[in-house]
Amino acid sequence: MAESNFVDYVKIFCRSGKGGRGSAHLRHDKYIPNGGPDGGDGGHGGSVILKGNRNYWTLLHLRYQRHAFAGNGGNGGSNKCFGGDGSDVIIEVPCGTVAYNAETGEYLCDITHDGQQEVLLQGGRGGLGNWHFRTPTRQAPRFAQPGEPAQEMMVVLELKLLADVGLVGFPNAGKSTLLSAISAARPKIANYPFTTLEPNLGIVSYRDGKSFVMADIPGIIEGASEGRGLGLRFLRHIERNSLLLFMVPADSESIRHEYEVLLGELTRFNQELLDKSRILAITKCDLIDEELQKMLEVELPEDVPHVFISGVSGFGLQLLKDVLWSELDSESNKIEADWLSERIVHRARTAEEIRNEFQAMGDDDIGYDFSPEEYESAEDSEMELEE
Repeated sequence: MAESNFVDYVKIFCRSGKGGRGSAHLRHDKYIPNGGPDGGDGGHGGSVILKGNRNYWTLLHLRYQRHAFAGNGGNGGSNKCFGGDGSDVIIEVPCGTVAYNAETGEYLCDITHDGQQEVLLQGGRGGLGNWHFRTPTRQAPRFAQPGEPAQEMMVVLELKLLADVGLVGFPNAGKSTLLSAISAARPKIANYPFTTLEPNLGIVSYRDGKSFVMADIPGIIEGASEGRGLGLRFLRHIERNSLLLFMVPADSESIRHEYEVLLGELTRFNQELLDKSRILAITKCDLIDEELQKMLEVELPEDVPHVFISGVSGFGLQLLKDVLWSELDSESNKIEADWLSERIVHRARTAEEIRNEFQAMGDDDIGYDFSPEEYESAEDSEMELEE
């Protein structure tokens, strides 16, 4: 993965701006002996905002952006002068990005469409000047409100590709071959396990100008939930898919067993994946004849539709597209898609899982070069110099 430009997992230390303090100034002008309070309010601190951008397709542009610090609000001044608001920091991400709190694993927000904005950290409110605290019995208040402090958080951004059909199978099951045969995508294809090291997307053309998007992820093996092979890291990219296409080679020892193993690994990863529609494709059928196909049908699972295909010869590909489109266009799938758009359930995370995933990628640093306390003290020193 070192040479790849596909980055789907980053962490950034975010810090909102703190609010400026209000002024406790008393007016002292010539010929005005009792000027009274005229301290202005402090400015609001800047916020850290996540924004969807359809022109991005990975998180590569954020790979080495370790900090996102919003501007602080300015202090209030005399003559009821308000302090300036701190500048916001807008982090642009591709559609399909989910944000988590790296320290607790808490789900924060989900960016699903272009232009959508979600506030990760709200800037601190500015303090009120002493002008607000004048009363008939307290006409010269010599105090004002301090601004609200800044908020800090280590944020994990996780990209989940948006596609209609997700391919699930063991290494060398023919997933990349199928994607290259029915779309313009050209993933790497070779006769050894784990040829695919990163997810690939392809647009599949259908009749009457219709089309749908298919996602190919690296193959998983038995025990992937325990970290074997490439683990379950890339299964996040099929969490948003409407339909899962299981692919098992025709020359397997037991097609039913391999299908059940794949289903079991998905269950350990996210129980919600079991609610998605499933179709079974028996690949590499150019190696068998019709008589052997009928023999294999006896041991196939009864609860899932199946199609015999061959990505090399093109056998059964049109039938497969018909079955996929029929399922995608079904009324039950539309209802489910509408429901998911309103309420997308994300897999529960823990801080330990997030830490282990970054360590597996060789990225176990905390994400900033100095402690927040050091940053705070340095910032206070700069403010004293300005005053």
